[in-house]
Amino acid sequence: MAEFMASRKKQRVPKRRSPGKPPATIRSLAEHLKLSSAAVSMVINRTAKSDRFPEKTRKRILAAAEKFNYRPNFVARSLRKQQTFTIGVLVPEISEGYAALVLAGIEDYLLQAGYFFLVISHRHKEHQLEQCLRLFMDRLVEGIITVDTMLPREISVPTVAVSGHKRMAGVTNVVLDHRQAASLALRHLFQLGHRKIAFIKGQPFSTDTESRWSSIREAARQLGLEIDPKLVTQLQTDSPSPELGYDVVKALLAERRHFTALFAFNDISAIGGMRALLDSGIKVPSDVSVIGFDDIQYASYQNPRLTTIRQPLRHMGELAAETLIRRIGSKEPHPKIIAVAPELVIRESTAPPASSSLEKQVDEAAVRDWR
Repeated sequence: MAEFMASRKKQRVPKRRSPGKPPATIRSLAEHLKLSSAAVSMVINRTAKSDRFPEKTRKRILAAAEKFNYRPNFVARSLRKQQTFTIGVLVPEISEGYAALVLAGIEDYLLQAGYFFLVISHRHKEHQLEQCLRLFMDRLVEGIITVDTMLPREISVPTVAVSGHKRMAGVTNVVLDHRQAASLALRHLFQLGHRKIAFIKGQPFSTDTESRWSSIREAARQLGLEIDPKLVTQLQTDSPSPELGYDVVKALLAERRHFTALFAFNDISAIGGMRALLDSGIKVPSDVSVIGFDDIQYASYQNPRLTTIRQPLRHMGELAAETLIRRIGSKEPHPKIIAVAPELVIRESTAPPASSSLEKQVDEAAVRDWR
């Protein structure tokens, strides 16, 4: 027993940790900086009134908050202001491309504004969309941002739609100027000399499809360009894969109808369509020019690099978030529509149509099957 007790004494007994310093508060930071608590609170919470302070003062406050490891008490803040500081975001699906770029802009703004957000994808299923809305309401979101989503009904909280195209009470629509976009794309192809242009329309359930297509028809009319209905195809299924564009262009080629340019609904379908052309022995752009829409990250890394209409997707996300935060708690009239401008990005996938016969440019068998 004595030996056991001796061995126990030799073992090191860990010392109790001394209690840590109390967490920094707005008041303690204000005392340290010799500023008012209101000033420190406005800067840390990034309120609109924080802009009244000089940049040097704002930097001092934020540096002190980081130095003393200040962590805002969101529960107390929510109780005090009777707000949850939570936003709901609805998207068809979460994948690379359109939705991801819009979400990046939404995230950038909301995090800086001190808001948390929930993202749910509904896959264009009506029952799932209703369930998403109920979940948001149950979690007391203060507002909703929708991306390429047609709302089934009015919502009781402020809502901003990116590419919504449906006027509803309480909804602000952030949309691209599709008339200008269609004009930029068709004028580019027209000036290159293209007259036989094939088109890939968007899915029937996409909120951009009808607006974009009506704008394309109007732009064609103004140019005196005839649209051949037999050269118009449409995406159908709900998938972010280039396979959709591949399949519709393959089907178009199987009908043996000649065209010198392809205008796709988005970059994803343009990339798929370009692969279908190349697999059929048709070179891009020497035989067929291809133009996309969106300017996703991979558009400039294709071979050839894709000419496209750039939507400022990240900016549209930021704009949607900024608009929604301004609307929350405000009784001022809100804008119904906020339009943003497109940009034509010319790369390697468009060129003048070949002056010589198509037979001299591609494999004779491929041309014979195509025609």
